[in-house]
Amino acid sequence: MITLTIWSDFACPYCYIGETRLQNAINELGISDQVTVDFRAFELDPNASKEVVSSTPERFAMKYRLSLEGAKEQIEQISSLGRELGIDFKYATTQYSNTRDAHRLMKLAETKYDRETVGRLNEALFKAYFVENLVLADHKVLLDKAVGVGMKESDVKEVLESDKYDDEVRFDEREAMMRGVHGVPYIVINGGMAIPGAMSTESFKSALQRELKKQDKAQAEAENATGERPHQCGPDGCQLL
Repeated sequence: MITLTIWSDFACPYCYIGETRLQNAINELGISDQVTVDFRAFELDPNASKEVVSSTPERFAMKYRLSLEGAKEQIEQISSLGRELGIDFKYATTQYSNTRDAHRLMKLAETKYDRETVGRLNEALFKAYFVENLVLADHKVLLDKAVGVGMKESDVKEVLESDKYDDEVRFDEREAMMRGVHGVPYIVINGGMAIPGAMSTESFKSALQRELKKQDKAQAEAENATGERPHQCGPDGCQLL
């Protein structure tokens, strides 16, 4: 089994691109049943306003000290990477705002719902921002997206109308800081190898295959050392004598 721990933010274009490439790698290898994902929060700007105060090209130009035209060109280059994956990527017209409430909803999903719902919400929030260009600080947007993936309206409202799961979001970000994480996506495979960025689908496949081979080798070494197959229990049941 492989556990992927992923720090990301819904306003991060390379996070959406990287996670899509990673999922494609998992699908192409046919190992969906061998992979679990643990999503971790990482706000690019924890102090961002809940209101949209500038356009993405304007913000991009100021942050990277580019001309407005230069900013638009780089934004388009990033968008093209998303479109190559079949995403109707519209980075230039995204409406940047605070994303903490979106992360808090993910914590609700991870706490009370199954992994499929968590994955659907993660995808829905990325799509809301980069494809539909919605404001992720808008509680109506968050409510619609959460209910749309199968979460209970009462659960969602309880979180949005409080500061519930705020501590969990901050914990994720403190852990990232302790790990020296300064950018996302940041992906850790089985608590070991770290992938700091959005690699290609082929590179993700290679990393996953290396981990599976390492596990197979460890299993074979255990069997050779004892002359028998170790007995253990897992999510799919127990190996019987």
